[in-house]
Amino acid sequence: QVQLVESGGGLVQAGDSLRLSCVGSGRTFNSYAMGWFRQAPGKEREFAAGISWGGGSIDYADSVKGRFTISRVNAKNTVYLQMNSLKPEDTAVYYCAANPSGLLRDYGSYEYWGQGTQVTVSS
Repeated sequence: QVQLVESGGGLVQAGDSLRLSCVGSGRTFNSYAMGWFRQAPGKEREFAAGISWGGGSIDYADSVKGRFTISRVNAKNTVYLQMNSLKPEDTAVYYCAANPSGLLRDYGSYEYWGQGTQVTVSS
């Protein structure tokens, strides 16, 4: 069992940066791949970024590539999402999730989810 708690969301202007954090409980945190997903109002939840358990494999959605950076510190049971050059279309609730399979983009492989943190980007 892994419990995840996100933080770091907020209201920013276009072009600003935010760093989201996700802290996991449990001694097995570092055995899970981790992902960040986002869901905008009226839209389906979509993959944003993912990182393997050791950090050696990373993947990004095309929409965030070059602007977002995912990282993790297993000793702190924490995964981060650094978001730069934010755009109004990045406005969404951001969720972190834990995945035992390592298939970073596969929504169905994620077993544990946080409660989400709101990111709002004004133009």
